[in-house]
Amino acid sequence: MELLSKQENAVFYLKDDSTTEILYGGAAGGGKSAIGVLWLIEMCQTYPKTRWLMGRAKLKTLKETTLNTFFEIASKFNLNSQFTYNTVSSVIKWNNGSEILLKDLYYYPSDPDFDELGSLEITGAFIDECNQVVQKAWQLVKSRIRYKLKEYDLIPKMLGSCNPAQNWVYSTFYKPSKENKLPDYRKFIQALPTDNPHLPESYLESLLQMSQASKERLYFGNWDYDDDPTKLCDYDAICDLFTNDHVKGGRKYISSDLAMQGRDRFITGSWDGLICSVDIDLQKTTGKEIETKLTELKNNKGVPNSNIVADSDGLGAYLESYIQNIKSFHGGSSAFNKNDFDNIKSECGFKLAEIINNGLMKIICTKEQEELIKKELNICLKRDNLDVDKKKLIKKPKMKELLGNSPDYLDMLLMRMWFEVRPVKRVKGFSKVY
Repeated sequence: MELLSKQENAVFYLKDDSTTEILYGGAAGGGKSAIGVLWLIEMCQTYPKTRWLMGRAKLKTLKETTLNTFFEIASKFNLNSQFTYNTVSSVIKWNNGSEILLKDLYYYPSDPDFDELGSLEITGAFIDECNQVVQKAWQLVKSRIRYKLKEYDLIPKMLGSCNPAQNWVYSTFYKPSKENKLPDYRKFIQALPTDNPHLPESYLESLLQMSQASKERLYFGNWDYDDDPTKLCDYDAICDLFTNDHVKGGRKYISSDLAMQGRDRFITGSWDGLICSVDIDLQKTTGKEIETKLTELKNNKGVPNSNIVADSDGLGAYLESYIQNIKSFHGGSSAFNKNDFDNIKSECGFKLAEIINNGLMKIICTKEQEELIKKELNICLKRDNLDVDKKKLIKKPKMKELLGNSPDYLDMLLMRMWFEVRPVKRVKGFSKVY
């Protein structure tokens, strides 16, 4: 099989003694799936009784796409008699004892730690379209690579493919590579459709006929291009949120997106000025647990009740009975600046974007939370209807549709802005705002 020059580069790193993570792709038609499948086939044939993972965000999509590429390449090499595929267990078993496990790597809130992977032991892994999985899935799969490594004198190897995306693959692979800051154990190989002479001209023409944003991403491999006029935040500014060490503290606040069992996540941040610490992040909670945890947090952080804001839908009203003088956030109520904003949620959302773009906020959280916050801010913090004078955010159902779940981190950050947009009150004889 004649490899493209970029694929040969990938093979070099897949076989060296130092590289453990390779990201290949960055556009459409660069042979991403093919090089991953070809590598798995060679490894299974070369090292009997080894175990490899082929993953994607959704198993159904993996079977409809990457698995078909596997069958096509295996057929080219007349290998169909050397393996069997079990459709129930989603396992490809080779005659020499090697296996390829097909895995669903989507982030399900009910399984945040990917317990589904269990005590899995593998020899190596290929994750197709890895930009569609969260970074924790990538890291956990890599942590499972130990099976028969010593026996064959191998080192852990992870190969991922992707199209340009402004998420963890951008900040972990693309941007450091562009700035010559990529660690030695990681490699990024940009493959474009024009690198592939086997693509039909009609396919290249179809890419050029796409929208400008899609054309920049999928044809030119432009990771930084974004022509969405409704986006409120610059992606680099979003990434800076977690390294803005210059931001100083100030008054103490708490903002909380409430949820009980069967609803969305219970997310709460404590604030030192515009420095936010994500202190509470729970999937399932009771009303009593919410009350207890917020009370403990406000006491530990020294936050007065009047500096606490929580969403008002049902639970917020319940909470007011126990934490008196708490601020109840009604997203659909009138904005303070009624002339410019459609409602208070929109006013707070635009203020949040302004503060982020000016580098005035810092967020302290886990790496997993960081990834989810970046995604919510990048995908959901958008303006609705550019043709009207009043500024308005896209509606919550639209956010959920774009994101695939509720933007709970965004809601928590956005509610803190209530204290920034409310009219300033001053006490006669005192200059400080209270």
